Amino acid sequence: MGAAAVAAAAAVGGRCRCCWRERCRADPCGVLCLLLTYLSVAYADYVVLEHILLQPGFRASLWCPFHAVAFNFIVVMLLASHTRAVFADPGMVPLPDTAIDFSDLRSSSGSSHKSSRNNEDWTVCNRCETYRPPRAHHCRVCHRCVRRMDHHCPWINNCVGELNQKYFIQFLFYTGLASLYAMGLVLTAWLWPLDSGGGASDHPLQTAHRIILLVESVLFGLFVTVIFYDQLVSIITDETPIEQLRNRLRKEPHREVAHTRKPKIALLREVFGRGFMICWFFPCNCSSPSAGGPSYSYLPNYDV
Repeated sequence: MGAAAVAAAAAVGGRCRCCWRERCRADPCGVLCLLLTYLSVAYADYVVLEHILLQPGFRASLWCPFHAVAFNFIVVMLLASHTRAVFADPGMVPLPDTAIDFSDLRSSSGSSHKSSRNNEDWTVCNRCETYRPPRAHHCRVCHRCVRRMDHHCPWINNCVGELNQKYFIQFLFYTGLASLYAMGLVLTAWLWPLDSGGGASDHPLQTAHRIILLVESVLFGLFVTVIFYDQLVSIITDETPIEQLRNRLRKEPHREVAHTRKPKIALLREVFGRGFMICWFFPCNCSSPSAGGPSYSYLPNYDV
């Protein structure tokens, strides 16, 4: 019978045990980064409203409600995409209900065993004790295998994988946009004050808040811009950072990319959805479930 028969028997009761407690574990670094994210966003919104827009110069202008609505819309989209990235399943490989015997596989070719019939690159994870599909990798923080895993991000206290990469990139985009917007408002209030009295210099606390917001916006803006660029490159090249690192270590640039190269727009649609491009900017599922990307069970299609 071997592993194939045991695996087929386990398929009857297998299910994906991907509850939120398993996906978002209480990692101290992740929890700290979550708190820092929400506190930074709340502080930026407070400074923009209290120490810039509601000051005498801006308050009497029509620009005050416009900037207030526009900036808070970006903040809402930032928090919505961040929440989706935190709570969404990144694409964890389901675990079988019953243990699968891999003794015959390990004795022959170890944990990197690959099946033969239309299951190229299926491997066995020694930690999860299950089969994992192509391009899936094990996360040491979540203790689960994730499909097309990009990395584990402490800022969302979750893995970035096949099913939540869209929300993570949206979070980066709106964070960079909010940082740019905040920098523009601070510099505008200093360089082109709407009040002729120049009251900003009479309020040291207000000036201090604006300086802190400017520094925060520059640091976070540069940080998310670099990650945002790296994410887009990994999508367009169809190669995750883990695969890039493995290829460099093996010194074989095309070893991992055995799948057929697709057009760039097709690769982007696999991540952001196959609906209208305007939907790419909203943290929601605009595509039908069948168009949301490939789905895998925890078992390859073995010959019995």
